[in-house]
Amino acid sequence: MKKIILVFSIFCSMASAAVLQWHDDFNSAALKAKKENKALMVMIESEHCRWCKAMKETTLNDNKVKAELQSFILVKIMREDRESMRLFPEIAGVPTIFFMTSDRKILQQVIGFFEEEDFLPFVADAKKKFRQK
Repeated sequence: MKKIILVFSIFCSMASAAVLQWHDDFNSAALKAKKENKALMVMIESEHCRWCKAMKETTLNDNKVKAELQSFILVKIMREDRESMRLFPEIAGVPTIFFMTSDRKILQQVIGFFEEEDFLPFVADAKKKFRQK
């Protein structure tokens, strides 16, 4: 029984320590998503955006959110990067998150800061839409 508890506690600590792997090049991330049959989550942010920083520090750092995002290829794009921004529709503000397929079909768009419990339904909806594609 002690071995089971030890293994479980090691697994839980590993899961909570999971780090999200972000890409900064959309095209290479899209190729990886296609190869791995995963959807993309693209976060468009700005260097001086306090809500972008809050989203990364709280919501995207939450263990439940991290676990759910493991099934996505994650991409961060700076709004100031005009070349990269040409790949996306015009946005109203940052942070803007696009859940999309590798061929740039938008499954879901989320604008603004969301707490963990409010963000998770967007992730679940994007997963569902991706499975139905």
